[in-house]
Amino acid sequence: MNARWHQRHVMPKHATLAERIAWHQAHQKQCACRPIPPKLMARLKPASSPARTMKTNKADEKRTDDAAPVDRRFMPVVAAFANDPEVTYGGKGFGSSGLKVHGKLFAMISSTGTFVAKLPKDRVDELARTGKGDRFDPGHGRLMKEWVAMDRGTTSWVELAREAYSFVKRGGK
Repeated sequence: MNARWHQRHVMPKHATLAERIAWHQAHQKQCACRPIPPKLMARLKPASSPARTMKTNKADEKRTDDAAPVDRRFMPVVAAFANDPEVTYGGKGFGSSGLKVHGKLFAMISSTGTFVAKLPKDRVDELARTGKGDRFDPGHGRLMKEWVAMDRGTTSWVELAREAYSFVKRGGK
């Protein structure tokens, strides 16, 4: 057992599912003194099995588990923001659930299975020009100037989500 790791990484009291997932994934890399609990492992199965993660409950503004399925590829992105009290998961944007800061969507998996993030127009233009992403079409034939769609693994989704978070948090300007 890696006692030093355990002392520095205590599971938060009343941890959300995303926080528990992130903790156990880090635990497997650093200590692995015990396996991931079977109930949690079931949540890490491919996207076809339901997974739960953080969401704001409008009634009391506390994080709760939500039954919305989370694409397995999107879990690291959700986990990266699990400890940020300003970020919630859920709701609908372009017909998909995603991550929001102050109620504004900044990253999601689209209904077609692509990662989508809100970034400044110049950044979206750069990603499109270099072939690392495409301008996002929410399905009505109109390309969004400040949304990029990524279905290739050429750029880290977590890094792009962090860029999108910063952009949206400061007002999207």
